[in-house]
Amino acid sequence: MEVRHATAPDQVPGMDTERLRERFVVPGLYDSADVGLVYSMEDRLILGGVRATAPVALPCPDQLRATYFLERRELGVVNIGGPGTVTVDGRSYPLGNKECLYVGRGAQDVVFEEGEFYLVSTPAHTHHPTTRAGLADAEPVRLGSIEGSNERTIYKYIHAKGIQSCQLVLGVTVLEPGSMWNTMPCHVHERRTECYFYFDLPEGHRIFHLMGEPDETRNLVLSDRQAVISPPWSVHCGFGTRSYSFVWAMGGENQAYEDVEPVAIEAMR
Repeated sequence: MEVRHATAPDQVPGMDTERLRERFVVPGLYDSADVGLVYSMEDRLILGGVRATAPVALPCPDQLRATYFLERRELGVVNIGGPGTVTVDGRSYPLGNKECLYVGRGAQDVVFEEGEFYLVSTPAHTHHPTTRAGLADAEPVRLGSIEGSNERTIYKYIHAKGIQSCQLVLGVTVLEPGSMWNTMPCHVHERRTECYFYFDLPEGHRIFHLMGEPDETRNLVLSDRQAVISPPWSVHCGFGTRSYSFVWAMGGENQAYEDVEPVAIEAMR
């Protein structure tokens, strides 16, 4: 498991492209044969990727100083491929594309039987039950317009009015064909770190993800199945050369989806 340290906003202006990518871009979650993990000190989120052609158990890396992965943590799982199955303490949960499984603190045996999955984990102080949800169970929100090239549907899975958790908030956004922008006008939220995982992007195309303080932004160029860590002080928005989907996930002080500080488009630099 790779460990990434937190970054203060005054460090960013001195970083070149390579340094920015080292700190914020998570490119290789699916490079390993089974599970790839990155631990971010930003609100202590863990991001992971699983490609299971045979049963793969969720490991417990030494950095957690735990007897099993979810001893003090909770987990969100999103299927990013074809039909898959996750088994939690002996109970199997089938997941279709873009469907979600929340696994609560205390689950000891998490096995990915088959499929491709994206993982997000946050610290947890108590137990909430393991819960599966499909797109029909989510809270869909339609936003944007064709004129703004940002027509999209936000599916909220783990949040205060949906699947219950300690601090994890997670959902999937799907852009309509012909739409490329997400989260514009953008915002910051000082009380939560947010991570984006981009997928369903055709080969040869790219996402231009914006980050940094509103008056001094930077861009990160991402390809399919790459993630980006966006600290609480940073804007987070982006556009693609084609339409795409992404998993957004947050951890921090609260779960209030509306607790944001909007940034006017004309105020960005």
